[in-house]
Amino acid sequence: QVQLVESGGGLVQAGGSLRLSCTASGSIRSINGMGWYRQAPGKRRELVATITINGITNYADSVKGRFAISRDNAEKTVYLQMNSLIPEDTGVYYCNANIMPVSSYIWRDYWGQGTQVTVSS
Repeated sequence: QVQLVESGGGLVQAGGSLRLSCTASGSIRSINGMGWYRQAPGKRRELVATITINGITNYADSVKGRFAISRDNAEKTVYLQMNSLIPEDTGVYYCNANIMPVSSYIWRDYWGQGTQVTVSS
């Protein structure tokens, strides 16, 4: 069974920094793209950043220049370094990964359970 487990959320003052981590575990054949999404109260889940297996990144306009996504393929881990945080960054952050499990040759998306990030003004 494949799982994504996030860590690193918390409460931080505006202007501060946090680093999120997400590690994939279980019977994994291969991992393709990985990314981070977030959902603020009363809003839809939105893309924050993605990274391909080759390290090509993509960011939401709202976080460009402040957030940096990276990954360690050997450790099956994706990171999100968040700097210059603002209250609008508050929400539940979800890890996403496109994974082929050992049990099949079909790619599918997996999600973590989410980690809360709260930025106080």
